[in-house]
Amino acid sequence: MAFLIYDGSFEGFLTVVFECYSQKIIPTDICKESNYQENLFEENQTITTNEEKSSRVWKALYKKLHAKNKDLPYTVFLSNEAGIEMKLYRFIRRIFDSHRSIETDFGDQDVLQLKKIKRQVMREAMRMMQFIRFQQTKDNIYFAAIEPEYDVLPLVLNHFKNRFADQHWLIYDLLRDYGFYYNLHNTQEVTLTEKTFSETNGKVNENILEEKEETYQILWKSYFDHINIKERKNLKLQRQHMPKRFWKFLPEKSPLL
Repeated sequence: MAFLIYDGSFEGFLTVVFECYSQKIIPTDICKESNYQENLFEENQTITTNEEKSSRVWKALYKKLHAKNKDLPYTVFLSNEAGIEMKLYRFIRRIFDSHRSIETDFGDQDVLQLKKIKRQVMREAMRMMQFIRFQQTKDNIYFAAIEPEYDVLPLVLNHFKNRFADQHWLIYDLLRDYGFYYNLHNTQEVTLTEKTFSETNGKVNENILEEKEETYQILWKSYFDHINIKERKNLKLQRQHMPKRFWKFLPEKSPLL
């Protein structure tokens, strides 16, 4: 029995799974380095991420999973929910150790919860695709800030690469302090040490904002107000489809300047 510590990456988690099989470890818990609090009365072991080992686990798991569930392990891992590693670990062990499919065994609490978490994460990813708003800077980079409940940025990259393939853009997760920059060819993960935007609402500093951008935002706000039929206004329904936590990032929900 051991408390296993890893670097927090999905590859690191898969390496943990590999070592559990290889070293015949039965983990009491699996924890990110950033969340670990030392306990003198427990045995712990740090597992170093190994791409070859993680790749072997992923390839074997990918073969075992049904087509509609092949993205489940990575998607639920991005939820960062407390205890997600042990739920995933037990699920993966059952996948490998069972001779029949257990992916629809909803009598298993891990299977049931992982399916539920996947739906929640995918719903949040869909909201990011709906509510991300770009601001154009003077150096012709389109910047957008987000603050999702789950770490869904990796799930929406292909959508924006396809939709804005001819533009340089940067989407930044304020909550997790990292983002992805697209340079017309590929995306690169970045962490900005110097912030030229508000860390509260993601608004780009006026001195680097493209001159016409403010005008465009005013026009967009004005258009939104004019198509909004006051007599049919339903705030409860609006908040259901457009949660209030997104409003600070939306120019159409900002007051006119």
